[in-house]
Amino acid sequence: MAVAGRLTLLTREGCGLCEEMAEDLAALGTRLQMPPLECLDVDSDPELLRRHGHRIPVLLWDGVVVAVTRLDPAEIERLFPSR
Repeated sequence: MAVAGRLTLLTREGCGLCEEMAEDLAALGTRLQMPPLECLDVDSDPELLRRHGHRIPVLLWDGVVVAVTRLDPAEIERLFPSR
């Protein structure tokens, strides 16, 4: 069973770091109980662009920043239990 909450990855088209973080999260998701990942283009929302436009990718859990530009697998493992 996945952990409740909303996990959102703020991305931008053509962003290599964004693709890398999404791949890392997918790999972690195979062994951790994480909520489904929603990807959102930061350029699609003026408020997101204002807050996070130059610091992407950004991983949010229920709107709280969990990671910026690079994923710390140990932090994700601390937040979400193993299956």
